Amino acid sequence: MPRPTLARIDLEALRHNYRQASERAAPALAMAVVKADGYGHGIAQVAQALSDAPKYAVACLEEALAIRAAGLLQPVVLLQGVHSAGDLDLCLQRGFEPVLHGHQQLDWLEQGEARPTFWLKVNTGMNRLGFHPDELADVMARLDRLGARPGLLGFVTHFACADDNDSAMTEEQTACFVEATAPWPELMKSVGNSAAHFIPGQPLFDWSRPGIMLYGGSPLLGKIGPELGLKPVMSLQAPLMSVRTIEAGESVGYGAGFVADRRLRMGMVAIGYGDGYPRHAGTDTPAAINGRRIRLIGRVSMDMLAVDLSNVPDAREGDVVELWGETVAVDEVARCAGTIGYELLTGITARVPREYR
Repeated sequence: MPRPTLARIDLEALRHNYRQASERAAPALAMAVVKADGYGHGIAQVAQALSDAPKYAVACLEEALAIRAAGLLQPVVLLQGVHSAGDLDLCLQRGFEPVLHGHQQLDWLEQGEARPTFWLKVNTGMNRLGFHPDELADVMARLDRLGARPGLLGFVTHFACADDNDSAMTEEQTACFVEATAPWPELMKSVGNSAAHFIPGQPLFDWSRPGIMLYGGSPLLGKIGPELGLKPVMSLQAPLMSVRTIEAGESVGYGAGFVADRRLRMGMVAIGYGDGYPRHAGTDTPAAINGRRIRLIGRVSMDMLAVDLSNVPDAREGDVVELWGETVAVDEVARCAGTIGYELLTGITARVPREYR
């Protein structure tokens, strides 16, 4: 019998969060971002659950192909564009919309015969990918010479600090984007990541790109998903393997990192960093049993971790421990581990089965 450690995926919660994104984005439309295996939730199942979305967005070609393999025919935006000239042919054949962000990709467009519909990325200050605003006119002139302008859908950019309400950078990037694209008002625009949906007065133009918010994680610093009206989609669960009592002065786990200051009832849970649970989550990281919050103690091991059962004196071996989900937000665990919910959700390994409801 396999161990009952699993990730329960609530697809109705996913649809709820997408509706929230759509309402916040309106009148813009919301393309569902399902990259990184649907943020660790399963790209095929997530895309099928969001089959009402007018577009999907992924990072790369293999993710777009996974959506087609799931039987879905909506346009798929490739946020990283293409990685070879031949990819453009496949984009044309399969209805993918690459985001072109550099001159090498324009070279491939020039060298080949395929003319898929595509987007151009504008670098408004994040300095990862995209054409600088000053070179955009030359890029557009080149597309005219290639006869590729009819396939251009519009422009995209990406915000660096939209998660921080105290930063002025989102406003500055928006102004830069508006000025850079003003000569071509007929083309569509897309700027809005999840965090941008929660900035009062932030224009989202024609298409927004909600990602982490679809899965119930918070895109804002200092907030957790439920505070933003989002529902957790993944509930990570594992059983109590053993229950024991330790005395004051006894330690738990590798490095004896936790030493009891009193007589303590504790339990071992069948999950660890080999399953994707963060190793850097330590003592006082929250978990829950039967809706009651408990805490981790000591170091997380590869296959198990320890919890303090003081708050649940009736807990027994076989009881289900929620590592994150309805009672404990993934953002809380991420904060204790010194990371973000995105990393935790996408990091759950293949040995944890996903169960969909």
